[in-house]
Amino acid sequence: MKTNLMKKLTVTALAMGMLAGCGQSDGANSGNTGGTGRHFTVGVAQLVDHTSLNTIRDAMFDEFEELGYKDGDNFTIDYQNAAGQISNLDTIMNGYASEGVDAIVAIATPTAQTAQNYSTDIPVIFSAVSDPVGAGLVETLEAPGGNITGTSDEVQVDQIADLIKEICPEAKTIGMLYNAGEANSVTNTTNFKKYAESLGYTVEEATGTDLTTLQQAADVLASKVDVMFSPNDNTVASGMTALSQIALDHKVPYFVGADSMVQDGGFATVGIDYEQLGRETAKMVVDVLNGEKAGEIPVKVFKDDLNVYVNEKALKDLGIELPAEVKNNDKLIMVAEKTDDQTEGETAE
Repeated sequence: MKTNLMKKLTVTALAMGMLAGCGQSDGANSGNTGGTGRHFTVGVAQLVDHTSLNTIRDAMFDEFEELGYKDGDNFTIDYQNAAGQISNLDTIMNGYASEGVDAIVAIATPTAQTAQNYSTDIPVIFSAVSDPVGAGLVETLEAPGGNITGTSDEVQVDQIADLIKEICPEAKTIGMLYNAGEANSVTNTTNFKKYAESLGYTVEEATGTDLTTLQQAADVLASKVDVMFSPNDNTVASGMTALSQIALDHKVPYFVGADSMVQDGGFATVGIDYEQLGRETAKMVVDVLNGEKAGEIPVKVFKDDLNVYVNEKALKDLGIELPAEVKNNDKLIMVAEKTDDQTEGETAE
């Protein structure tokens, strides 16, 4: 990805960076952005560093610049990372409110739920929220209401279960690994279990709240199931390299909810391109800055014309031969193992 993070991101430490009580300077409203005559400041908050969320962030910043919104020139991005601590999110949002940002971009469901508390005065555009209605963020996808909208990475669990059946036709048990504290994960695993059981699978569940407990749960789960599945769960994604190795050690194919999780070691998925999700989020932000009401912009859900992603190394290590219907699928993308010199969020090709 072409973004130079050192150039584009100014990450202010939480101890100093909430900017509480610091309003915009008089110069903040000078300049010319998008023909509006205003210099906009946008708060971009991210729950945690992992490949999926970083890909969204980087693509969004690239798209801003391509649309003429250049950070540090005619546009200001106040990027904050909660370092995986949900308790930090309210501090970050309070800082944005004190700063008087023109919009808040909230990456991931917990971030969006916290940002919603500030949406009365500041428009919120979320990204990577699997179930915006179930998370209580919007009234409907078509008419969000309030002062909030965004993009959804709703996992197409039926298509992933169908892919399991195609690639692993002898499998009878599926183990689901997730953090039950993440609303997005609960929705996806509930839907996955219902559909998988309709196909005749027995579904085992295991949960954890951090990498340590997830590793312990994964080791037990992988010892008694034929395949594993995790949705686009932030806690799982943050530890994907270690968790996918546990599955490989048990010779268990590990299907996941996002292409970036395949890049980090997961076996396969059917899903969206997270770069596209980030770019679409940036376009929605610009629409809001140019006067559109957030609550009147439909949530963008990516669910059609999806790609099939398969990790080349995991495929080789598991000794699996892809069936012809998968191998010949023109939407198949083989993901190479990430090398040591690749930056996080950069796709191996």
